[in-house]
Amino acid sequence: MTQAQIEKHLRRANAVAQRAMGLGHHPFGAILVAPDGETVLAEQGNVDTVNHAESVLARTAALNFSPEYLWQCTLVTTAEPCVMCAGTQYWANIGRVVYGMTEQRLLQLTGSHDENPTMDLPCRDVFARGQKAIEVVGPVPAVEAEMAALHVDFWKSR
Repeated sequence: MTQAQIEKHLRRANAVAQRAMGLGHHPFGAILVAPDGETVLAEQGNVDTVNHAESVLARTAALNFSPEYLWQCTLVTTAEPCVMCAGTQYWANIGRVVYGMTEQRLLQLTGSHDENPTMDLPCRDVFARGQKAIEVVGPVPAVEAEMAALHVDFWKSR
């Protein structure tokens, strides 16, 4: 994916996060991009504490596409995948992840919030423990502030 495609897809994932927030969910969004780097195959907002946008998207993708095809796809998400989401992506066989802001940045924004007990475990570390070379791109400074903006007031009002 080119830098322009990465930024475009992250902005679309952020629009999904904004839609999720409008429905009363936490402001996280993810999309699945086809091997061409352009076609969006699916999008998913956050559902609840155990059904994060990335995990739901990865499980749905695994039901609809072959592991070989998914290995060529990219999961694009607003925030770095947590341990659960990284694990689900790993098992779904999605070969690349692109994220806008780090989990550490998310922790700065949420604090010690009961609804988002962020773990300090980068997805790169999770993937490094597996047997697949999942490519990780992120954070993306050009759009990081846009990803963070949704979280600034959201967590204060909870």
